[in-house]
Amino acid sequence: MDALRMVGGSGPVVPGRAALEVSPLSGRCGIRASGEICEVTRPSWERALTELSRCHEGVSYVELSQVAFVDVAGVTALAVTAMNLPDGRVVVEHPPPQLPRVLRLFWPDLDRIEVAPR
Repeated sequence: MDALRMVGGSGPVVPGRAALEVSPLSGRCGIRASGEICEVTRPSWERALTELSRCHEGVSYVELSQVAFVDVAGVTALAVTAMNLPDGRVVVEHPPPQLPRVLRLFWPDLDRIEVAPR
């Protein structure tokens, strides 16, 4: 997880362009994201989830309180990551409102993801 620092957020934020910054959580396996998770930032999001899965040991955390929007493909990447973990679960903290709705709609029985409300 040490290799994961910041993704997709270098340089100034340009109005009208999506930005995503991802950094590791200190003291526990997990990531903190801020910005938007959409078509433009999805490659960075998927790289961060890949790094998260590499450090996973039972429980991993994804802190999203500073994420304004996540599209269906971004939720899909999170769900697929959780399903491919060898064991345990992913705890998603403070997600934007569309994330739990998309999870309930497409993966109602996915017990590998626990969502802590915003």
